[in-house]
Amino acid sequence: MTVKGQIVIPSKIRRKFSIKEGTRVQVDVDEKMHRIILTPVTRDYVQSLRGKYKGKSLLAALAAEKKHEKDR
Repeated sequence: MTVKGQIVIPSKIRRKFSIKEGTRVQVDVDEKMHRIILTPVTRDYVQSLRGKYKGKSLLAALAAEKKHEKDR
């Protein structure tokens, strides 16, 4: 951890998850397990979300998902 709060992701993990310079990373917190979850927002990740919210009110679906994650 640097003074600025930055961390280094080892190259082996960056290659495995296709993380390159400029890749956005979603940061989630699992309060119950005391964990920080980093999810690289890559093309594969975005594609995996396709159709997940089809036919639903997106805002309501996201709110329900957040509530479900918080209750875990």
